Amino acid sequence: MVAAMTLSGSIGLFVLASGQPAMTVVLLRCLIGGLSLLALLYWQGGWQNLNARQVKWLLLGAAALIINWLCLFSAYRLSSISIATVVYHVQPFFLLILLAMTQRDGQLWRKLPFLLVAFAGVVLSSGLDIRHDFLRSADGHVSHALAGAGLALLAALLYAFATLATRKLQGIAPAQIASVQLLLGAVVLAPMADLSGWNWHWQSWGSLLLLGFVHTGLMYKLMYDAFQKLPATSIASLSFIYPLVALLVDMWFFSTVLSTVQLLGMAMILIAVLANQRDWNLAALMRTLNFKNGIK
Repeated sequence: MVAAMTLSGSIGLFVLASGQPAMTVVLLRCLIGGLSLLALLYWQGGWQNLNARQVKWLLLGAAALIINWLCLFSAYRLSSISIATVVYHVQPFFLLILLAMTQRDGQLWRKLPFLLVAFAGVVLSSGLDIRHDFLRSADGHVSHALAGAGLALLAALLYAFATLATRKLQGIAPAQIASVQLLLGAVVLAPMADLSGWNWHWQSWGSLLLLGFVHTGLMYKLMYDAFQKLPATSIASLSFIYPLVALLVDMWFFSTVLSTVQLLGMAMILIAVLANQRDWNLAALMRTLNFKNGIK
């Protein structure tokens, strides 16, 4: 999961290097990634026949994932990237809510405090100025920005559902799940992509091939494998590695200077992820600190 989120955080670098429109990049990622995973399955002989229940969850997950992409790109267009990104990162909370509803496991909520710390870190590290960004987005139309935020929220819910659907497919090879979903995505997105202004430069092809094979094929295989094996709370907390890596990429490759508040936000994400992975209990920690202060 850590490797998958690290790859996810560096996607933007190669998207910019490709010089292609976002929809074109997503289409080619789906096509190249899906075909590469199919080739892997053929080589390994890992394709499995699915029963009706498994087909249902596979198609529901694919539909959720594809509509999630469409909603997120629409959110970027209607609002700013910073607004959409922050809103989209409520998806770990949606995942916990969905799992709590289906599993009735009260222990899931023990992880909530540090997830809130991580989300606060995302807000701070994004550099989001709500009033300023809402006025700038969509030619200053606040209603458009609110619609964009709503679409990002819907995208987050759909992504959480796609994660839950993948967890329902225990025993099915992650490469099989991802290949079917990616190729279905390519079919749906093909009519929306504009290839008329295609740039055939080697840098574009190199970036797109990396995005397809590594940042899609390999990344989805790793991610779906983690979805099937890791506890839901680990999936939720490790998802916050993605924005952290994206900020580090901005610093190293684009010489972006981060403010003290943004650095604080990054530290909050890192501490929160570490705390959840080590199963720290925030309430117990606060009681310990209060006890020590009482002794003093």
